[in-house]
Amino acid sequence: MPRLFARAVSLAMYCALALGLTVFSAPAQAAPPSSSPARQALETATNRILACIKNPDYVNPATRGPLRQQIEDEVLHIFDFSEFSSRTVGPRWRSFTPQQKKQFSDAFADLLITTYVNKIDGYNGEQVVYAGEVSSNAGDRTEVRTVITMKDGKKVPVAYRMLPKDGIWRVYDVLIENISLVKNYRTQFQDILNSASPDQLIERVRAKAQEVRQQNGK
Repeated sequence: MPRLFARAVSLAMYCALALGLTVFSAPAQAAPPSSSPARQALETATNRILACIKNPDYVNPATRGPLRQQIEDEVLHIFDFSEFSSRTVGPRWRSFTPQQKKQFSDAFADLLITTYVNKIDGYNGEQVVYAGEVSSNAGDRTEVRTVITMKDGKKVPVAYRMLPKDGIWRVYDVLIENISLVKNYRTQFQDILNSASPDQLIERVRAKAQEVRQQNGK
């Protein structure tokens, strides 16, 4: 298969590493009272994932399945993949039918979750600290900022852009070294849609998710 979404998937894997590392920030602590609801939601989700990772059954392939499912459920809860999808497709999202929007959101979620769950197993001792928050004047958007310290000492800024929906703060974009995951995918999706239909884009995203899964032997 061509190197479809090569840079975007590479960035997604870095994003997944960042999300996984948030789980491994040691020791896990409750957010201070002054923290925003967005950060509290992010920490709650990652602490629940941490509980799955620390479960002795997680290291056993025979008993890992239900715990992996719990991790996927937490990712689905903290990420707004509908918002993620509409922003990555851009203005052409309006031309998608309701069914195509659902199929694309499911396929895109599968791609990112597959990348995320696989990357958790590759944790190599990196650490993450929270570095502050910035909210919009209206209070309807918050950017939760973190910094990863890699094994070689390099510090990598990672920011989670979040918004409230149905009373829950959820992630709709991630910035790695100021590179937006949404914008990175949008460029490639728009290029594809210049010569392909929404259904063809959906199939390509599904195929890429399957390729990532096979590369990791899942």
